[in-house]
Amino acid sequence: MAQVGIFVGTVYGNALLVAEEAETILIEQGHEVKLFEEGTLEEWQAYHQHYALVVTSTTGQGDLPDSIAPLFVAIRDRVGYQPELRYGVIALGDSSYDNFCGAGRVFDALLQEQGATRVGEVLEIDAMEQPEPEVVSCPWVEKWAALLK
Repeated sequence: MAQVGIFVGTVYGNALLVAEEAETILIEQGHEVKLFEEGTLEEWQAYHQHYALVVTSTTGQGDLPDSIAPLFVAIRDRVGYQPELRYGVIALGDSSYDNFCGAGRVFDALLQEQGATRVGEVLEIDAMEQPEPEVVSCPWVEKWAALLK
């Protein structure tokens, strides 16, 4: 089964809750999973030939939460081309703001620019429509997990 690193960006805990639910589903499906609440570049690079799942909320004007912003900057500034990485993104946001799911979108754009391969589509969860994000994320994670090799 696959090795998956889950990298979390959270402000109020919803993204962490979604990540913990994803961890449980992935483990139940036989994958080797580790969750990182404040992942480092070294931890990220340990998954460069495996799978990374980015689960992040959005704060401010489409910004990354403080718990994942340093990792994003390190990946952007120090990693470069990483075509062997396969990844998924779960983005949490609020559509009443201009930059809905901005953090997840910018993370996805960076990884695409660096040549990584996204597995499945980005899941965007709107807090205005879904106050319990895990209701939407759990079925998505089950489908995503089935795509892992």
